[in-house]
Amino acid sequence: MQDLRAALIQSDLAWEEIDANISNFDCKINSIGEKTDIILLPEMFTTGFTMNAERVSQGMDGSAVAWMKKKSAETNAHITGSLIIQDGGNFYNRLIWAMPGGKIHTYDKKHLFRYAGEDATYTPGTAGITVEIKGWRIRPFICYDLRFPLWTRNMNNQYDAALFIASWPESRSLHWKSLLAARAIENQCYVIGVNRVGTDGNGIRYSGDSAVINYRGEVMYISHDNETIHTFTLSHGELADYRKNFPFWKDADVDMLKL
Repeated sequence: MQDLRAALIQSDLAWEEIDANISNFDCKINSIGEKTDIILLPEMFTTGFTMNAERVSQGMDGSAVAWMKKKSAETNAHITGSLIIQDGGNFYNRLIWAMPGGKIHTYDKKHLFRYAGEDATYTPGTAGITVEIKGWRIRPFICYDLRFPLWTRNMNNQYDAALFIASWPESRSLHWKSLLAARAIENQCYVIGVNRVGTDGNGIRYSGDSAVINYRGEVMYISHDNETIHTFTLSHGELADYRKNFPFWKDADVDMLKL
């Protein structure tokens, strides 16, 4: 199976300014300058992590989704990140996965961050998704999902890489880094965490710490507290060999999972 080439973009976000953020990421994607299979953006990348959904939400026919589809076609790469979407009278923290051919996948964040009132503003999702690209199976999650291993459990090697896009604050950065590694070890998969930097409109600071971690829990890359674009390659052959030599997944407690 082919290796997977990806780029993660760790950026500051303009608070509740959709057009400014789209312009920012447009320029950053244009600067990558090399072929990538997937381009990864943070949580709520057009607005920041805001509860002002009624004011800044868009529909699936809005400018943000249209831009993602357009940019995917231009770069011939899958592009993913989450947006504030209004759909059927509800607001969602919705991950959009845009594919070069125009097709999109969506995942609505299941675990809403009660501490910030996200559960009072947004409607939770009920089902996960797995996206296939070049034979790879990728399972995307959003921020707070990281704390819930039952929801992210990789039964029978259903996926090869887990993606966590986030607005994870600096004050809990130890948890972010520790849980990313834990999810990689217990699920015997690559884990990619894409966070933002800067300070949001509520005065909350973000230190980034975007990371790529392999199936052994080893850190392949971790960012500093600055805007950055990092490209990397994942080897499916090395992952397959590790799973074959250490088939811990065969002994999982399947009877305890009620997903």
